[in-house]
Amino acid sequence: MSDTAFVLITTPDASTGQALTQALQKANPPFRLATSLVETGAEAVGSLKVRAPDVVVIDFALTGDVDAPKLLRESLRLTPHAQVVILARDGAQESLRKALSDDRRSRTDAMDSGVYECLVDPPSIDVVADVVGRAARQALATREAQMLRKQADRAFDFEGLVGVSEAMLKVIKRARKLAGSKCTVLITGETGTGKELLAQAIHAASPRAGKPFKPLNCAAVSETLLESELFGHVKGAFTGAIADRKGYLVAADGGTMFLDEIGDMPLPMQAKLLRALENGEVIPVGSNEAIHVDVRFVAATNRDLQEFVRLGKFREDLFFRLHAFGALNIPPLRTRPEDIPVLVDRFIARVNRENALSIQGVAPDALRKLMRYSWPGNIRELRNMIERMCIEAESDVLGVEDLPESLQGTTEIVPANVPSLAGLTLADVEKMMILSTLRRNQGNREQTARELGISIRTLYRKLKEYGMT
Repeated sequence: MSDTAFVLITTPDASTGQALTQALQKANPPFRLATSLVETGAEAVGSLKVRAPDVVVIDFALTGDVDAPKLLRESLRLTPHAQVVILARDGAQESLRKALSDDRRSRTDAMDSGVYECLVDPPSIDVVADVVGRAARQALATREAQMLRKQADRAFDFEGLVGVSEAMLKVIKRARKLAGSKCTVLITGETGTGKELLAQAIHAASPRAGKPFKPLNCAAVSETLLESELFGHVKGAFTGAIADRKGYLVAADGGTMFLDEIGDMPLPMQAKLLRALENGEVIPVGSNEAIHVDVRFVAATNRDLQEFVRLGKFREDLFFRLHAFGALNIPPLRTRPEDIPVLVDRFIARVNRENALSIQGVAPDALRKLMRYSWPGNIRELRNMIERMCIEAESDVLGVEDLPESLQGTTEIVPANVPSLAGLTLADVEKMMILSTLRRNQGNREQTARELGISIRTLYRKLKEYGMT
């Protein structure tokens, strides 16, 4: 997502053009302004064809083969999404009105189609610069709104899980295939990435959708109670067992049992779980009689189970039973910022529905900060933050002022674990830096070159040299 607005200034008065350019360069909006100054309409049309501007400033004193009215028509035709600011001297109102009516637009219609403001005999360059800055902000907002609509159009939705990133699409494609089978599924990922949501989606897309979905967090139940919770118990099995009680596995019969944080399950319980996985038999605590159940198991963990197996903290046979079809690994949110706009839109809609609010969306500058944050708490943190912002917001659009103070300043993505550079060549390190900066800027090469301190030409040469074109 680019945060640079390109302004094309066309005026036959070189001193006016230079003064406006300098005023814009001194301005300090929450985005970058790039300007180009030309003195003729023909030059302006040529520039429009080479690079679409976000704002076009047209001095109505322009004459020649491409005079101001013709340039206005060409600008609206070639760059319909650009905002146009017209500068007219006193007495030029009639020609300006005629130019707009010739294009079958009233002043209001013209503004809707791209004419942002008509300044007649503007009082100062600073006033013009302020108007151009606001037009640039509007242009960026329009551009990003279009981007969000495109993202929404191509967003996938798997039983409530939404996204646009290639990484999540791969996870969802595998989950769809596994959902229709009877196999055990292991979901891995950092805390807050949505492992239980994925488990629920797999259940909802499976033939067992009409049957129970029973979740149990293995880390939240003490070792002494976990067996009773899973397998149930009979009356008198232990102190306090005043009646028979069926466990989660019996309650999930015909449906899906979701075992969250299975890496924290004690070793003795792992052996008993393995028997239930392999034989479909449950023996309640205090009983000798097995109960047959038809349960589909989905397990999740944020632990490295292979490392736990090596350390003797997890049974190898249970690991292979869970890992038979490979793990579904949900990537952390910081590695797929392109999913954030779609997730934010979904969370705002939910908060509006649950709290009778009417939040319309997020301002572009606030959204950029959300996309650059590292999200240690992943989707859970994003959801909680959006909910709080919506409830406390003073307007119907969430802005930077609604963000937590920690995000209102500059927020760049910082890798959680910096890789060791030992054994890498300088070329390897340079390639890593270029790739990392490109990802952080969502492929924006101009911004990438600026952050790396190199020219755009050098960046293109490096991309070609490293085969990253």
